[in-house]
Amino acid sequence: MAPPKLRGALNIGFQLATTIGILAANLVNYGTNKIKGRYGWRISIGMAAIPAVIITLGALVLPDTPNSLIARGYTDEARRMLQKIRGTNEVDEELHDLVEASEAVKQIQHPWRNILQPKYRPQLMVSIFIPMFQQLTGINVIMFYAPVLFKTLGFGDNASLMSAVITGVVNMLATIVSIVVVDKFGRRFLFLEGGLQMFISQVAIGVILGKAFGASGVGEMGKGSANVLLFLICVYVAAFAWSWGPLGWLVPSEVFPLEIRSAGQSITVSVNLLWTFIVAQLFLMALCHLKFGLFFFFGIWCSLYGIYIFLFLPETKNVPIEEMNLVWKKHWFWGKYITDHDHQIGYSMRPMV
Repeated sequence: MAPPKLRGALNIGFQLATTIGILAANLVNYGTNKIKGRYGWRISIGMAAIPAVIITLGALVLPDTPNSLIARGYTDEARRMLQKIRGTNEVDEELHDLVEASEAVKQIQHPWRNILQPKYRPQLMVSIFIPMFQQLTGINVIMFYAPVLFKTLGFGDNASLMSAVITGVVNMLATIVSIVVVDKFGRRFLFLEGGLQMFISQVAIGVILGKAFGASGVGEMGKGSANVLLFLICVYVAAFAWSWGPLGWLVPSEVFPLEIRSAGQSITVSVNLLWTFIVAQLFLMALCHLKFGLFFFFGIWCSLYGIYIFLFLPETKNVPIEEMNLVWKKHWFWGKYITDHDHQIGYSMRPMV
């Protein structure tokens, strides 16, 4: 439903909603921790029912998209919905494109077989590497285990929860920054700048922890060092929130042509959830064994995915999805996988934007 020029900002609205939810959860945990007795954690878990109810009720009133209406044969209703969301009655050209795209969708067969073809190699790599690298930034180490991590570093119970709230606020505000600048500065710039900022902050965190606790993991950290550490973690969270957080979902949604879109998006989500699971399961064990070296470990990954973005990801800002094949065709590396015939086919099939 998003027009191409606002596609980035509106897509990142998804990530902004996620950061608001994370902040809300941190605030709930901080508040319920002050409840005396054994009921605080029960209230914290039980309140998760509130957003579930909101989602359920919201689904009942959520309008259908023009694409969905056309796919089910309701072309007139799709026209009216387009006029409503575009704010104009001049929607004939876009409606025609959507109808053509819907007809093309009905002709598509074997998207999973298609995505394995050499001409779709760049999109397949995006669907694998972008979500994998997003999780290997180490962000879920901070967001999942922030209270545990801060308590391990010497913060008290309430202080560790408050620190998690602070990082949640930074996460939300930095995502708003991404919404404002993503369609101005482009995806590659934010990827590279955010990666560099995360790399520097991860290395600095590792150095501070190494000096304070050493390889044994035993030591003390002064209040000043603890405050510096919290600041560096906020710098890291901000970098992720305006780069790899939202762009890890935005860029894959932009690069798949119609004939492989369902397979590509499925791979993206599956890889993301797989690495979320892996990082969540292994973090505590890795922290026990690597100690401060864990931050160097994630810092190395920051440098690796920076190289990947610099060499292999073209800019997708303001590029209509139906013209994305031309971007890959012009790329110094991926262009060799796409023939002129492949490019013409991709350009003639005008998918929905």
